[in-house]
Amino acid sequence: MSARRLSFFCTALLFVLHSAGAKPAAAQESPVRALSGEALYVEFQTLARDTAKAPVFDAIDTAAAGVSWEGAEARTFVGNLRRLEIGGEKGRNFYLLRERTGEVHVLALPTAEGAISTGSSTPYAGLDEMVKHKMSFVVALQSAEANGMRYSVARLTEVPARNFLDRLFFIAIVLLLFLTMVGMGLTLTVADFGVVFRTPLGIVLGIVAQFGIMPLLAVAVGRGFGFYDSYPFIYLGMILIAATPGGVTSNLMTYLGKGDVALSVSLTAICTVLALGVAPLLLGVFSSGLPAFTIPVAEVFKTMLVLVVVPLGVGMVIRAKAETFAKRAEKSFALLGIFALLFLIVVGVWSNLDQFADTQRYGFKFYSAVFLLTLLGMIAGALVAKFGRISNFQARAISLEVGVRNTSLAMTIAILLQDRVGDFASSMFFTSGVFGLSMYIAGMLWIAAYKTLLPVEPTAAPDTAEEAAAA
Repeated sequence: MSARRLSFFCTALLFVLHSAGAKPAAAQESPVRALSGEALYVEFQTLARDTAKAPVFDAIDTAAAGVSWEGAEARTFVGNLRRLEIGGEKGRNFYLLRERTGEVHVLALPTAEGAISTGSSTPYAGLDEMVKHKMSFVVALQSAEANGMRYSVARLTEVPARNFLDRLFFIAIVLLLFLTMVGMGLTLTVADFGVVFRTPLGIVLGIVAQFGIMPLLAVAVGRGFGFYDSYPFIYLGMILIAATPGGVTSNLMTYLGKGDVALSVSLTAICTVLALGVAPLLLGVFSSGLPAFTIPVAEVFKTMLVLVVVPLGVGMVIRAKAETFAKRAEKSFALLGIFALLFLIVVGVWSNLDQFADTQRYGFKFYSAVFLLTLLGMIAGALVAKFGRISNFQARAISLEVGVRNTSLAMTIAILLQDRVGDFASSMFFTSGVFGLSMYIAGMLWIAAYKTLLPVEPTAAPDTAEEAAAA
């Protein structure tokens, strides 16, 4: 056989052998994906919102139920329980465990009826109540595959325990905010709400700027800096800030800026009451386009009612019944408000120090965007006031009322919500806290510019002891 024929024969033989051993494209196995952490959780949330995807979770549950726990890894960690509501014919809940490090595990549920109900004798007793808080979990870990993905599956081996410091912090922030709002109520009378009839234009312009323009600025900054797509919880934190009313800090800064303190106090009071309905509405509207999560609007409403409106009313009743005591207590409660803000920032940041290492998320762009938002709020407030042709004296008050928000309230709402909406990196809290610091810097710079941009007659500035106390 010639060399040419031999070469042709060998080539043909290799082709036949290769063809016989190759599988059709449709028969080849698809690679198994192994998502983890935040990416995995976001995918689960997105699937959960589509009722047609319910069978995906059925397959995951089946795979988790079939796991052999022999030789499983034992692990103890602090983290959160996540609950996703799955639609479809069998509406049910799907549970995940998230470690503080960000690792996510599918929680394998016991098959016994009532095993997750409060009072059962299993480690799963009262499972749904654990969603609200950080917990210490002791689990066994294995892996399972379903839907072309590999998951880490966890089984509870001991009853989860709530962290003592987390419990203490939770109680402290609720109590501090409640007392701070009582203190605000001590400075108010029914006459402060009646200012809407005496100077309606200033009140109307202030409300429009606070709850109309400021949220739109938050949307513009959040989208303009790319947070809407890359880090939606930072974007949502900006919306949260824009949805909260002004606070006692805006009254103080208005006094320092020689603006209309009476108007500032009245705007704070009126907008605080309006925020009961407006804040949940704004959060719901501007988060509706984000597919990864849903804001519990009813929960925000209840939080605002219990921690804002009720204590505000209590303080006003005390002022009406015991005016002398209320006036004496004002300074103490004002100091308490400052302490509450510092407490929230310091303790909240301390418990999330690991997040500062995420400079890609919390980098220069983040800090500059938050600072820009508070500065734009002050500028927008001034422009709206001037467009309404009111005095510079009132324009100063509206400007600061728009740019200086009740960040203690925003941070408290963020902390109460973030563990149940999947805010992995505490972005809503961080955004609120950084805004709380930025507004002081921007406020001082803006006040310094008032002399040139919003000049007032010396006689227009409030200088009485009563007005100073109101601030």
